[in-house]
Amino acid sequence: MMDWLLNLPVLWMSLVIFGGIYVATGVIYWVVKALAVGGRTAAFKGVSPGLLPPLGIIFGLFVAFVAAQVWNDVDRAKVAVNNEASALRAVVLLSDSFPGEPKTRLHTLVRRQITEAVTQEWPMMARHRATLTLAPPALVEALQVALALTARGDGEVVAQREMVLSLEKALDARRQRIMISQSSVNWVKCVGLLLQAACTLLAIAMVHIENRLTAGLAMALFATGVAISLILIASHARPFTGEMSVGPQWLLQVMPE
Repeated sequence: MMDWLLNLPVLWMSLVIFGGIYVATGVIYWVVKALAVGGRTAAFKGVSPGLLPPLGIIFGLFVAFVAAQVWNDVDRAKVAVNNEASALRAVVLLSDSFPGEPKTRLHTLVRRQITEAVTQEWPMMARHRATLTLAPPALVEALQVALALTARGDGEVVAQREMVLSLEKALDARRQRIMISQSSVNWVKCVGLLLQAACTLLAIAMVHIENRLTAGLAMALFATGVAISLILIASHARPFTGEMSVGPQWLLQVMPE
């Protein structure tokens, strides 16, 4: 699916998809109508109505196949962002065990990491341009600070160890987030879904060729179902793209003051 479509608000995306599907349905209807002359009319009438249920079932399986990937990607994206936020929140809380300059330094680094993630990484993920080439400097520095702390007493030893583990979890969650942002519905699945919908519409037009009003109504109903399915898939096709994308609100909620 094209980037410009996926970045549209859901309302405009719906108008584009409904318009495109209805235009394609009208073209199929008029092509079948134009071809239904002479001997071809009998050939079209010979298409069994029993063919429609299998075609509809196959289309439904296509939708379920594509939607399964989409929902899974969205769920994984939410989990990754939630894990990152939880890990950073733990760092902020554990840093209170080291009052003074270490605590202030760690709070500043966590704040910088969240700010960079929201202002830089999220727009790049939305455009499929975020990569793992460079490590996040704020998190790397925070990890170095945590490792360099001088722990006094068992409590600070435990806090330092847990802080290091939380920073490693934050790094891993960020990696997962960026990797998931590269996921999308590939063109083979999209083309297969659209071709199956076209085949079903074509069969409906042929089966009802004698009653063109019935054919038009049946095709319009099925086309509406196709459009709704495509809207649901397109609006969630990329976890960090579009109006229904996974946002950074959980990260913002754990930003230290």
